[in-house]
Amino acid sequence: MTTTASATTRVLPPLRIGAMEVETPVVLAPMAGITNAAFRRLCREHGGGLYVAEMVTSRALVERTPESLRIIHHDPDETPRSVQVYGVDPATIGAAVRMLAQEDRADHIDMNFGCPVPKVTRKGGGAVLPWKRDLFRDIVRAAVREAATRDIPVTVKMRKGIDDDHLTYLDAGRIAEAEGAAAVALHARTAADFYSGTADWDAIARLKETVTSVPVLGNGDIWSAEDALAMVERTGCDGVVVGRGCQGRPWLFHDLQAAFEGRPERVRPGLRQVADTIYRHGELMVRFFGDDENKAMREIRKHMAWYLKGYPVGGDLRRALGLVETLAQLRELLDSLPLDTPYPGEAAEGARGRQGTPKRPACPEGWLDTQDITPDLEERLREAELSVSGG
Repeated sequence: MTTTASATTRVLPPLRIGAMEVETPVVLAPMAGITNAAFRRLCREHGGGLYVAEMVTSRALVERTPESLRIIHHDPDETPRSVQVYGVDPATIGAAVRMLAQEDRADHIDMNFGCPVPKVTRKGGGAVLPWKRDLFRDIVRAAVREAATRDIPVTVKMRKGIDDDHLTYLDAGRIAEAEGAAAVALHARTAADFYSGTADWDAIARLKETVTSVPVLGNGDIWSAEDALAMVERTGCDGVVVGRGCQGRPWLFHDLQAAFEGRPERVRPGLRQVADTIYRHGELMVRFFGDDENKAMREIRKHMAWYLKGYPVGGDLRRALGLVETLAQLRELLDSLPLDTPYPGEAAEGARGRQGTPKRPACPEGWLDTQDITPDLEERLREAELSVSGG
């Protein structure tokens, strides 16, 4: 079901990232274990935007591990093909981007400097890496140089910094812009914030004032199309990046496209429409995992609570859906839902996915002592690159 109101004018123009134009200025944030080709297709079926694959490590790409190649798989009709790469060594990053470019595996490459997960940050990667400004510059430079051989735009996604005493986003934005990044995106939290609290949209506005020659994208606390419009109005950003807000709600991309085009309709699904979407997701997962139905169902279980948020579904049925093993069983369980239940309103809206509390960032020993890279730390970073697996 959709709701409508009075028509308005287009809010933002198409997003230009290098020579690439994205009609709807919305980016699906890469989320590990979530944004595989199946979920990306499901989202694309609802609305326009740029849909980024799960993060992949540069070392795993260079080594061509089966998991890394699965992560960067795109359906034949998926365009533009967007890949996010993570790493801590400029040479390895360069080699990975060279592979993607020369083998025509991507139309857009995003660099991950925003992950707050300890297994990444304790290696000096993700959200803590921009603290080392020269290392950050060298990585962006290497990626841009290799991608330029095929005119592939490189973008940078980052957080505000490590914590409130070690903010990096303005310096990182300037460096990325100077080194040829085609856009920068800011998740307006620090690594210490993790996914807690409220995103600092004012930081996005400050970044937009600082970075003037390429688009600035805002990320954080976009749970609805109205949130996206509010972020643009408050910050002046050129587009939005959506992560947890679309978990269990791929139709959010319909709402976002409509909102940015000035159209008033919004999807407000009854339980039957939700059930149909879950089953479609299941079908796409089975296809993605090469007809490994059991693996596909194991992967879709994590989505059930997100899909059913706010709907009156009993605990026994929720538990059964959380243990589903086959597509036929999924169909049977979905058919047993009270399918005539209408959209429950506010109960189905709002925050979803990871939240939690602030965490002390895990950094390499001595990381915060200086923004320079010492020879000892450089060697440890090379070893860290070898020890992080793809996916």
